[in-house]
Amino acid sequence: MRRVVAAICGFLMASLFVTVCGAQQPPPQTATKVTPQEGDYTSRDFHFRSGETLPELRLHYMTLGKPVRDANGRVTNAVLILHGTGGSGRQFLAPQFADVLFGPGQLLDADRYFIILPDNIGHGKSSKPSDGMHAHFPQYDYDDMVAAQHELLEKGLGVSHLRLILGTSMGCMHSWVWGETYPDFMDAMMPLACLPVQIAGRNWVWRKMLMEGIRQDPEWKNGDYTTEPRAAIQIGADLLLIAGSAPLLMQKGYPTREAADKYLEDSMKRVTAKLDANDLLYAVNASRNYEPSGKLETIQAQVMFVNSADDFINPPELGIAEREIKHVKNGRFVLVPVSDQTHGHGTHTWAAVWQHYLKQLLAASQH
Repeated sequence: MRRVVAAICGFLMASLFVTVCGAQQPPPQTATKVTPQEGDYTSRDFHFRSGETLPELRLHYMTLGKPVRDANGRVTNAVLILHGTGGSGRQFLAPQFADVLFGPGQLLDADRYFIILPDNIGHGKSSKPSDGMHAHFPQYDYDDMVAAQHELLEKGLGVSHLRLILGTSMGCMHSWVWGETYPDFMDAMMPLACLPVQIAGRNWVWRKMLMEGIRQDPEWKNGDYTTEPRAAIQIGADLLLIAGSAPLLMQKGYPTREAADKYLEDSMKRVTAKLDANDLLYAVNASRNYEPSGKLETIQAQVMFVNSADDFINPPELGIAEREIKHVKNGRFVLVPVSDQTHGHGTHTWAAVWQHYLKQLLAASQH
């Protein structure tokens, strides 16, 4: 039972919002024993697709390892790992990810690869509404986020090519945008836990419910609140908990009403203590015009696309992944079946479940 409860907390931390479980604890130790290097890149006069601009856009990032350059000075070992909605690059230091991938002799050994973990616009220590602009912050979308990532790599870190892009949830969707916008930039892509089509159906409905729940709270005050709007935060947390849930693990971990009630009470305290209504609204709304399906044929990289069968957000019965991967000339889709090792949507951060597919991808894309 203790293992199941710990696993549930872990998958929630790794799913849509890392604030759900354990967010106030120190960063986990990883098998790499390497201290991440942290930095900030400032993009001057950043232009958003909405027509808005920011004089200074701050992009925070962490790196592991060191860049290796070829005779022409091009970095050959860079790996970009992209987090999900509400997360940050730091979430990939969690043991279920870092201790499986970044250690000596492991697939993304930090002594071999230059691993880049950015905080995307609106997230972590990067520029976001809660820094002070509130609802006057530019209305960013996924294209803006990917453009900022690209600028960080080229101008901030001197990286003009990637060995691999690995993205989870929102980062999974970003990887499809990357593959279409910069098709020659990467050798391989591993999108985890998303679909390469516009967000519609139930996936859009729960997001719309969350956003309207924030906007319709009188305490939100069109984003100019001085204290967090209680109802807005409650609704947001409710929907995030459900969207990131894994039925099998939750049933095993909380088999009685009393246990489930206690889980809900404890989780809500943790989640609501960390959420900001504007940050949440902006982060969810950034998916509003995501639609990569029309250009999948333009992707040049080797693609290993992985979803799990217990994912509430991307349910397998839709058949979308199997249909769309046919348009990716170097693509393969894998659906991981439900088991005691899967964690719903958050399976994307439990690397032991899918690392053998990453191994196949790295071998297939090696020059």
